Formats: sequence, structure tokens, C-alpha cells
Amino acid sequence: MSLFLQQIMNGLTLGSIYGLVALGLTLVYGILHIPNFAHGALYMVGAFMSYFFMVDLGVHYWVAMAGSAVVVAVLAILCERLVFHPLRHSPPIHDKIAAIGILLFLEAVVQMFWGADFRRMSSPFTGIMNFDGLIIPEQRLLIVVSAFALVVALQLFLRKTMTGATIIAMAQNRDGAFLVGIDSNRVAMMTFAISGALAAVAATLYAPINLVYPAMGHLVIMKAFVIIILGGMGSVPGAIAGGMIIGFAEAFGGFYISTAYKDIIAFGLLVLILSWRPQGLFAKGAH
Repeated sequence: MSLFLQQIMNGLTLGSIYGLVALGLTLVYGILHIPNFAHGALYMVGAFMSYFFMVDLGVHYWVAMAGSAVVVAVLAILCERLVFHPLRHSPPIHDKIAAIGILLFLEAVVQMFWGADFRRMSSPFTGIMNFDGLIIPEQRLLIVVSAFALVVALQLFLRKTMTGATIIAMAQNRDGAFLVGIDSNRVAMMTFAISGALAAVAATLYAPINLVYPAMGHLVIMKAFVIIILGGMGSVPGAIAGGMIIGFAEAFGGFYISTAYKDIIAFGLLVLILSWRPQGLFAKGAH
């Protein structure tokens, strides 16, 4: 039984990270209809910025996380202003190509400063908790609790603030939002900033139990796209539910079948669920 509960904890950990990354991705797509392939690079930059703040500047883990979130949020806004905004009237393929260009550019910049080596980032939460045979590392518990808190905070922001209401209005009806005077530029920048900050926080949470390297965003962003397709493109609940589905599938599949196949499981689930429900599990729209 403890092994089963252990896999539930592992699934919650993976699902929380995937969900946070997919949440930022689905916000951008739901509001701006941009499939931001550069989102994985923002995730990677978030990890490297936290590593830089902690190792090179010697700041505390929480300060590093906050600093990384701010840096990546600003970087995401710059991507929107300098790249995606000028392409808003171009054919749809242009923003996809531009996003891949941003991805390659950011990876090259990171390699220029830090090289291609794998790095390990420390965390102050190195303890192990034992609940009657259930072993839970503090960092994994922190990931689950932080992800839950961020999702609740984001939902409250979207539902209870005027800025959040403008984001939802843009997602539901872009033309109607323009007619009532909503500043689309401000909403676009805010959406990209939230997306970047979520990616940076997810990377900082996951880095101490993973490795930090320039290509670390590739597999994560592929799974994030699987998640938002499963959940329904642009659906916030779908991103959260999809993240948990993939996280649990990987944890249990890796344990009961083989860890060699755990990355394939996500894409197998995508085929199965879309063959049953092509529109995804949730209706489109930021809810």
C-alpha cells in the first residue's frame, strides 16, 4: 500500500509541474491564439536565473524564485512586444516560426554564459518525512503545495480583480472586448508576464530534484502541449486536469510497466483521449 501511495505522491509532483507550465501556455493560447513554442525556453531560463541568483549571488531560495519569476516575466513581455505583437496580422505560421526562433536564441544565449553542462541546484528543503512508511521528500511536498496555492491565487486573480476580468473578457470574445474599450496591448503583456512567471516558478520548484541544462525545456514543453490539447486548447481547468492525468500516468506507468516508457505514455494517452473526444476534455475558454 505504501508503494501505491508513493506513486500517488510522485504523480502529484509531476502533475503539479506540468500543470503550472501548461497553465501559462494555455492562458496565452486562449487569449492571444498563439501556440508559444518558446515557452519551454522561458521555463529553462527560469531555472538558470534561479541557479544564478542562488549560486553566483548567494541569495535565499525564495528570493531566487521571486527574482527569476520577475526576470522571466519581463522577458516574456519583451517577446510579446518585440516579436509576437508585430506579427499579429501576419499569416498564422509566422508566429510559430518566430516562437521557434526565440527558443533557439534563448538556448544559444544560455549556452554562451553557462555552457551545455548539466548543473544541480540546491534547495533548503532537503528533509525527508516518513508517514507510516510513506516517504515524502520536503521538496516534493513543497511542489504540490506551491502549485495548488498558485492555481488558487490565479483563479482568484482572474475572478475577483478588474485586470483578471479583462483577461477573461478577451478570452471569451476578442471583438467584444475591443468594443467596450479593453486595452488589448495591456492584456497581452499581462498574459505573457503571468505565463513567464508561472514557468519560472515551476522550473525553480522542479530543478532541485532534476538537473539544470539548456535543453531542459524540450520535453516539458512537448508534454505541456499534450496537456493543453487533452484539456482543450485555452481551458484553464483543462490544463490543471491534463497535467494531473499525465503526471499520474507517468508515475504509475513508470513504476508498474517500465521507467523506459514513461515519456511515451503521455503521447499514447493523447492519441487515446483525442480518438474518444477530439475537442479535448474541457470546452475552450478561460474559466
